[in-house]
Amino acid sequence: MPNLCKVFEQAPEYRTMCTDENGHIWALPWIEQLGYEKTAIQTVGNMPFINVAWLEFLGLDMPTTVDEFEQVLIAFRDNAAELKKEFNVEGDIIPMSCIIGSGNEDCRILTNGFGEGYGDPDDGRHIVVDKDGKVICSALTEGWRKGVEWLHKLYEEGLIDKEAFTQEWSTYVAKGKSGRYGVCFSWDVANIAQVSMDDLIAGKGWQPLPALEADVKNITPVTGSYTSGFDRGRCVITATAKNPALIAAWLDQMYVPIQSPQNNWGTYGEDDEFDIFEMSTNAAGEPMLKHTWLGDASPVEVREAECVGGPLAILDSYYGVYVTCPDDAQYRLDWIKNVYTPDMNTKYVYPNVFMSADDTKTISNLNADIFKCVNGHRADWIMNGFTDADWDAFVNDLQAYKIDDYLAIYQKYFDAFNAA
Repeated sequence: MPNLCKVFEQAPEYRTMCTDENGHIWALPWIEQLGYEKTAIQTVGNMPFINVAWLEFLGLDMPTTVDEFEQVLIAFRDNAAELKKEFNVEGDIIPMSCIIGSGNEDCRILTNGFGEGYGDPDDGRHIVVDKDGKVICSALTEGWRKGVEWLHKLYEEGLIDKEAFTQEWSTYVAKGKSGRYGVCFSWDVANIAQVSMDDLIAGKGWQPLPALEADVKNITPVTGSYTSGFDRGRCVITATAKNPALIAAWLDQMYVPIQSPQNNWGTYGEDDEFDIFEMSTNAAGEPMLKHTWLGDASPVEVREAECVGGPLAILDSYYGVYVTCPDDAQYRLDWIKNVYTPDMNTKYVYPNVFMSADDTKTISNLNADIFKCVNGHRADWIMNGFTDADWDAFVNDLQAYKIDDYLAIYQKYFDAFNAA
């Protein structure tokens, strides 16, 4: 499979992620890079967005510290009547809304500056890697504790949506589309607020909120984000195959650089209204797929109607050579690079690793209790606060749930990945 091997030569981390502890590759990967390492599109999932139209109307600057941010939210709260009148808002003004414990809609990124500055970039596993390469539990750090205390303060002051603990996606979006939010969280604010792509590119209406300084100023990339855009098992050749080498040779054509984008997004020259590409040329005059203007059509819907998926690879180096970058991804990549990458001071980011079946089962069993314990306490403490005794009991609970064994498994695979 020369095309796949070439991908592995260019980005050897993906070969490592496909290979088990005995050196076997059991399935063929899907790889979609958008950005690379600290500029990867996945480094910040729950991106915070602030209503700059409200800032401008109230004569406020973009906040850069947690104290300044709190004062901005207070201004939104205290000038609610004026904001409603100026922007024709139906319903109550909500200084900040989110969905606690819901991935990209959670507000945890605001607490990155507390304590050691790790934040909590992995709300599914609550792991980070310190500067010495040690895997630790983010929920046991001083920064995590101080961040939760601060969020409770905001909640007590009426600055966080009362429904943040219970609302579903549809409710969250409906309130956002009604223009009621001063700050919200999402992969893309266009999912939540009434704003056009042109306005987002121009920085009108809404902008990403930069890293807030508390004790430090830092953005910890999401766990696995340096090696995201990856699925280990999009295709397998089973034992019933009479000529597996022939099948592998055919599947290898999916990894040809001009073919992979078509599998991933769609193709060109078809007799329908949903061609996502047109064939163009790059700066060297060689064939290059160019994303077309889709008008009112949804890029997601066009992609779903045309894409094949399956095994493919699009490396960050392909853009401008074999394919153009999608417009709806480009402005988010620009946000990452310009707003957040400069404050990514973390030395290590935990990668996507290939665990054995036994370790995968052990991690799954341990995480059932650890996940429930951490996320349950965090939601409760943001709403109701906590004492030193509560904190000590929480630490003891995590010890009882074998947090040290849990971290030891992650450490083993982190070390093995780096060695490979």
